[in-house]
Amino acid sequence: MRTFNEADLISLFSALRWTVVLVALALACGGPLALLLALMRSSRLAPLRWLAAGVLQLVQGVPLLGLLMFFYFGMPVFLGIEVPSLVAVGVAFTAYTAVFLGEIWRGGIEAVKQTQWEAAACLGLTRWQQFRYVVGPQAFRMALPPTVGFLVQLIKNTSLASVVGFVELARAGQMASAATFQPLLVYSVVAAIYFTLCLPLTVWSRKLEARLNGAR
Repeated sequence: MRTFNEADLISLFSALRWTVVLVALALACGGPLALLLALMRSSRLAPLRWLAAGVLQLVQGVPLLGLLMFFYFGMPVFLGIEVPSLVAVGVAFTAYTAVFLGEIWRGGIEAVKQTQWEAAACLGLTRWQQFRYVVGPQAFRMALPPTVGFLVQLIKNTSLASVVGFVELARAGQMASAATFQPLLVYSVVAAIYFTLCLPLTVWSRKLEARLNGAR
């Protein structure tokens, strides 16, 4: 048995980069899908709304831990090849991000008054131009605070990737705890790192919400 030392602290911060990679991957891949789902949910075409609603209900009805297990153990079975843990975990977090951000952004789009669409249509804009130049910027302002709030949840939920052996911050904490037999100290450090990441985003989200609500 050994004590928690500088090398363990360095390993935690080294694993932190994979937490950041997971978040960036989820946002980069899940963001466009979220926008697509939001637009489908707001579409005037009923089949598109039904399809998007079905996808949302299916994915939101499965816990994130279940998604991780499904993609980590299921992808090799269905594809017949070994899939790197980063790919499997990235796909799970992409799906999770897409459906939850999609609902947040749909709320922002539908919060814009219908008269804004009508005014843009009177200018001769196409449906996409109406969204891009008139409705989209307003929806973005309203959806920004909950989007930042979701980002906080996403950062914390990356800790679930440790259950499939992916070495990010939480998994590195487990390994350091097992090596030092000092779980209280190790997990206190891990919690402090998560807190340092999430607190500025939480404060920013609240400030954005107060500012944008006051600007309406």
